[in-house]
This record gives sequence, C-alpha cells and structure tokens, in this order.
Amino acid sequence: MIARVREHPVVWAGFGLAAAGLVIMLVRGAGPDQLAVGCAFGALIFVGELARITLPGDREVSPISLAAAIGYGLLFAMGTTDVSPPVLLVVAVQGLAVSAAALLHRLAGRSSNIDVLGRQLLAVAAGAAAFHWLIARANLGPHPAKSGALVPLMVAAVAVTGALDLMIASADRAIHSGTPLRAAVRDEAQAIASLGSAVAATGMLIALASNLMGWYALPVLILPLLTTQFSFRRYAQIRSTYRQTIRALSKITEVGGYVQDGHSIRVSGLAVATGREVGLTETELLDLEYAALMHDIGQLSLAEPIPRGSTLTVPPAERKRIAAMGAEIIRSSGTLGTVAVIVERQSDPYRRNRRPADDTLPVASRIIKAASAYDDLVSVAPEDARCRADALERLRLGMAYEYDPRVVEALARVVSRTVSSGLPVTALPPLRRPI
Repeated sequence: MIARVREHPVVWAGFGLAAAGLVIMLVRGAGPDQLAVGCAFGALIFVGELARITLPGDREVSPISLAAAIGYGLLFAMGTTDVSPPVLLVVAVQGLAVSAAALLHRLAGRSSNIDVLGRQLLAVAAGAAAFHWLIARANLGPHPAKSGALVPLMVAAVAVTGALDLMIASADRAIHSGTPLRAAVRDEAQAIASLGSAVAATGMLIALASNLMGWYALPVLILPLLTTQFSFRRYAQIRSTYRQTIRALSKITEVGGYVQDGHSIRVSGLAVATGREVGLTETELLDLEYAALMHDIGQLSLAEPIPRGSTLTVPPAERKRIAAMGAEIIRSSGTLGTVAVIVERQSDPYRRNRRPADDTLPVASRIIKAASAYDDLVSVAPEDARCRADALERLRLGMAYEYDPRVVEALARVVSRTVSSGLPVTALPPLRRPI
C-alpha cells in the first residue's frame, strides 16, 4: 500500500489537506450544529464508500459517498439552522470517513482505492472552495435559498469538481497505462458522463433540499442513487461474465492443439497495449480484446493443425479462408458483429500492389495481424533479446505491404517498455475490466 501511495502525489495532497483541515478545525472548534451535521454526512460518506462498485474500465467509484461529499460542500442550511461548513471542515469530514472505509477494505483484503480517494478529496475541496468564493462574490445575503442565482453557482462549483477530477484521472490513466492523454480524457469523460451527472445532481439536490426538508433530505435523495448504483453493479457483473465466457471459448483452439498454449492471451495483451498506444477508445479496445482472444478460432475448420499454429507459414488465400471461417463462427453469436469484422479482415495486407493503404481495413485488424505475427515469431525463444529484435525487424520489413507502420512502431514501443520494466513479454495483461 505504501509503495502505491508513493506513486501518487495526488494522494499525499488530498489526504494532507484533509489532515490539515482536521487539525485546524480541532484548534478553532466547531459549533454543536456543525458537528452534528458533519457527523451525519461523514457517516453517509463512510457507508457509501463501503458500498462502492467497480465500473467497466477498471474504475472503482462510490456514487453515494461522492454525492454526499458534494452535497456537504454545497450545504448552506439544515432546516432553519445555518450550518454552512467551512472548506477545511468539509475535507476533514470526508477525509476521516473515507480513511476509515479504506482501512476496513484493507483489513478485508480488498483494494483500499486510496488513489481515487485522494483525487476526490482534492476535487470536492476545490468545488467547495469555488462555491464559497462565488457565494461571497454574489452577495446573496442571509437567505441564499431565495435567490435565483444559487443554482447556477452550485452548477459552476460542481463543474469545478468534475473538471478537476477528470483532469487528474485522465493524467493518472495516461501515465500508468500508456494511453495518449487526449484519448484518456475522452475515455474518462465518456465513462463518468451518465453516473457522474446523477451524482452531481444528487449532491446539489441534497444541499438545496436540506434547507426545506432538514434531516429527511439525506435518506430521501440518496435512495434513487442507491437504485442507480445497483443497476450499474448488475451491468458490470453481466459484462464480466460475458468476458469470462469469451476467454473460455478462446481456449478451444489451445485444447484442440491448433495453437500454442497461451497464444490467444499473449496476443490479446499485446494487441490491447498497442491499441492504447495508438489511441483507441475503450469501446474499441474491448472489441479489440475480444477479437484478439478469438482471432484463431477459424483454425477449428482445418483437418490438420498448422505446425505451431502459426498462419505465417500458410499461403495468403488459406489465411483469408481461416479468418473468414472464424468470422462466421463469431457472427453465429448474434451479438459480436464488429468483432467478426475485425477477425475477418485480420489477414488482409496493409496495402496491395503499390496502391495506397486500405482505409477500410480496421485498425484493430491491423493490430491483431502484427501482434499475432510477433508472438508466432518470438515463441521459439521468447526471453531471447535477439529473437525479439529479429521478430520486430521482420515486421518492419513487411511494412511496405503487410503491416501498418504506425502499428508496428507502437508494438515495438510496447515491447521495449515491457522488457525495460522486467516483465515477461509474453505475459502482457489484457484489458483489466470489461467495458
């Protein structure tokens, strides 16, 4: 856990701010009303963090916890009592609640999710600070709820929270997964758009309704978000089962002796890492992973297995027939049309007879073609540096017609980065979670 924290300065910043807020508020003191409200919101944040969910794309989120934290940061009254919490009290309460939940997760053997928690501490603090600054600048008087400008100010503050969280999450994903920053921003924005808007709206409603409903606002407004969270959890479970089924089906060619053991998983890992390198979206990466796992399923149509399962040794017409048979098998599922096209086109060359590159050839097909060829070439001696260099050189020699130059160079960077990190080249992980 300590090593993981050292990789994330944001964690130190977020929890450091929460600790500073706690110390300052202990020195200054807080009124009994503020303490009661802080304890209520802290308990809600704590429970919400315990009930967090894992969304597609390996994103662990706590909608209830985050909505409660946003609502607390925007709070200005609880019933008829003015309990607008200072920014330092907001981060102190949130920091204590998420730290306690992270400790329980850790004791239970689960991920503490501490990097995401530190990021959200900073984002909520920034949103609360922006809200207080906007309120002071707008001079809404002693009853801000009666002003029509209050909701736009809340929207602006929540936008600050979301923008900071998006920026930090995208930068973190770009650094640790090798995804280009622009693609990381796009993927993060798409991933949080639906649930993030529900969380933001719930947080604002909590702050607004607390002025009218008092303590009843918390359970009443959290219930719809709890239902939404349950739906997202079921969706993630279904997608996880779907992916596990596909991974199981991909092993049929290995069990039948048509390809070498682990070939599909290795190609999938190389393909997904290369896809990230060239900037594919997460939806495209998922299709790429599925196609890579099943790219050799057409070999089941062969009367005799190809030696070592390498289609590099068969004529182009036979490679095309095998790919077409695999695509037909995949199409029979009725739900993987895009994956079938990727598998069907994997045998097509990048260009033909000095013609321009084929723009209709999917990038995913080009990636699988290069990744599969590389694994076939290095399978003789995967840990031999000379064998890896020779394999990449052969792919580069084929860039005139067979392989997309951009894909080959991206694959070379992936291999180089993996070797320098000390990981086995043949053990690259596939996409961690289903999308």
